[in-house]
Amino acid sequence: MRTAKPVRPVLVVIAHGSRDPRHAATVHALVRRVRSLRPDVRVETGFLDFNIPSVQGVLESLAAEGVREVVALPLLLTRAFHAKADIPAVLRDAPPQLRISQAEVLGPSPLLLSALERRLYEAGLTPADKSSTGVVLASAGSTDPEAIAVIAEIAREWRHTGWCAVRPAFASASLPRTEDAVRELRALGCERVAVAPYVLAPGFLPDRIARGAAEADVLADVLGPAPEVARVLLERYEAARVPRLAAVGA
Repeated sequence: MRTAKPVRPVLVVIAHGSRDPRHAATVHALVRRVRSLRPDVRVETGFLDFNIPSVQGVLESLAAEGVREVVALPLLLTRAFHAKADIPAVLRDAPPQLRISQAEVLGPSPLLLSALERRLYEAGLTPADKSSTGVVLASAGSTDPEAIAVIAEIAREWRHTGWCAVRPAFASASLPRTEDAVRELRALGCERVAVAPYVLAPGFLPDRIARGAAEADVLADVLGPAPEVARVLLERYEAARVPRLAAVGA
C-alpha cells in the first residue's frame, strides 16, 4: 500500500499589528510575495493587536475547516517579549485539534543583511560608496538583553562587509538613538552617513527613526516586502516543518 504524502502545514504569519494602516498594508504585501514564491503553501495572516483577523480567530477558522497542522511564524526580527511570551500564550489557547509548531523569528540572517543593502541602494547608494559610508543600523528597540545583543552583533558583522563603519541604534527602550549614532559616524570621519531601518513595516517607531535620520545623507526604506525577507520567512517555515516530518518518517 502506498503511503499518503503528508499535507503541508498551513503557514500562519503572526504580525504585531498597529493603529497605523501602513503596517497592515506592508504585512499583507509581504504575505502576497510569500504566496507567489510558494503557491503550494497556504499562507494566512493573524495580528496580535489592533488589526484583524486576530491570531486566535485565524486558528479557530482553520480548526473549523479541518486543518490539523500549522506552522506559526512570528513576523519579528528578534527574540524579545512578543516571541517569548505573547505568541506562545496565544498558541496555548488555540483549538486543541491543531498541532502547532512555532517557527523561529526572522533574524538574524544573511538574507536580511542583503535586504538592508537592497534598501540602501534603492535610496541612492551604490556598492562603490560602501568604504566611505557609515551606516546606522536602526532598530525599534527592546528591553530584552538578548535582542539588544543581537542587534549589536549584526552591526559588527555588517561592518566586515566593507562599510566605513556600522553602528546600532534604537528608537525606544535602549540607547543610542538614531541621531546620536549619526553624529558618532560623522565624528569618525565617514564621508557620508546612511540610516538603515532594521524594521519590517512603517509605524510610530520607524517614523521616530526617520526623524532621527534628519542629519544623515541617506535614509533607506523599511524592509517591508523585500524578496529576501520573503525567502527568510519560507526558510523559517521549512525549518519548523523538519521535526514534524521526521516524526512521521517523511
